Amino acid sequence: MRVEQVLASKGDEVLTIHPDASTSELVSQLAEHRIGAMVVSRDGRTVDGMASERDVVRALAKLGAAALDKPVSELMTPTVQCAVPSAYVQDLMSLMTNSRIRHVPVLDEEHQMIGIISIGDVVKSRIDELQDERDALVQYVTVGG
Repeated sequence: MRVEQVLASKGDEVLTIHPDASTSELVSQLAEHRIGAMVVSRDGRTVDGMASERDVVRALAKLGAAALDKPVSELMTPTVQCAVPSAYVQDLMSLMTNSRIRHVPVLDEEHQMIGIISIGDVVKSRIDELQDERDALVQYVTVGG
């Protein structure tokens, strides 16, 4: 399965936060939307960084409550692993595992965001693939090949 197929079923909405927004605003948005990370973007289309729950926890451990007043740009991860729509989900699974990340923005040819894939999306696509394989095997065994 390819990334573009996952985006076709889940949609292309990407929630972003401006780099100047406070960490407190980030926390509010993560909680409100029940997500674990947001793309940091000045214009809502390009990737300036990624801000995750992990980044917030690290900032709180280092700075205490003062971290909540800091801009997202000070705690975000500035180097972001991205994917293209034609990438295979299996390759994305390896990237996420090896890089220890849970969210990967998807960019088009002009490096504009067209979606985001989470670890949950990857797991769901793998479960769907396994279910399809199971159904095909059951069909083969019961009806014949």
